[in-house]
Amino acid sequence: MNKVILIGRLTRDPELRFTAGSGIAVATFTVAVDRNYVSQTGQRETDFIPVICWRKLAENVANNLGKGRLVAVSGSIQTRKYQAQDGSTRYVTEVVADEVKFLDWPKDGGSAQRGTSSVYGQDYESPIDDYNHDFIPVEGEEVPF
Repeated sequence: MNKVILIGRLTRDPELRFTAGSGIAVATFTVAVDRNYVSQTGQRETDFIPVICWRKLAENVANNLGKGRLVAVSGSIQTRKYQAQDGSTRYVTEVVADEVKFLDWPKDGGSAQRGTSSVYGQDYESPIDDYNHDFIPVEGEEVPF
């Protein structure tokens, strides 16, 4: 079984590209994930984990996330190797995301995507917004249920 779940902040804005020929969307970004313990120097260490996502999820991530945003990423670990220009063999380990969940609001507070989060590359209304609409005040000590 190959499954990984990460919670962390984006270190930079996602980079969106399209594959040659087929034009499939691919987004890459890095998530900074704090370790669960404090080092001997009293500092909490952080891992910087590269993430890649494809198709509609890639487009949603690129259009709605930016540096500093808190996300949960679920997917699998993938390793690959390639030849660098100097002829040396390089190895890459990255997370291929199946799901990216937006865990906070944009810092500017005003976004067209406010109230939605991305799950499997689709947008769903946040249940938090339901509490702000259709609120029925209750008078006295009566509870309507």
